[in-house]
Amino acid sequence: MPGTTEMMVILLIAVLLFGANKIPKLARSTGEAMGEFQKGREEVEQELEEMREGGTAEGADASTVDSTESTETATETESN
Repeated sequence: MPGTTEMMVILLIAVLLFGANKIPKLARSTGEAMGEFQKGREEVEQELEEMREGGTAEGADASTVDSTESTETATETESN
């Protein structure tokens, strides 16, 4: 973690590179970009969670169908 002296040097370099007028604009645009990135990440996580839940539900339905078919096949075999 940078100390006070290091932060002052970084701030001085930023002022020299970008100028005092552009720093607030730069900070604002960086904050907006981070907010958009967070929204996008949350949307992707939500879609992945929905896919997992949908896959689990479909997997449960498929296993129920498979067990029903197995029972019917076993019953037919015993009847013959």
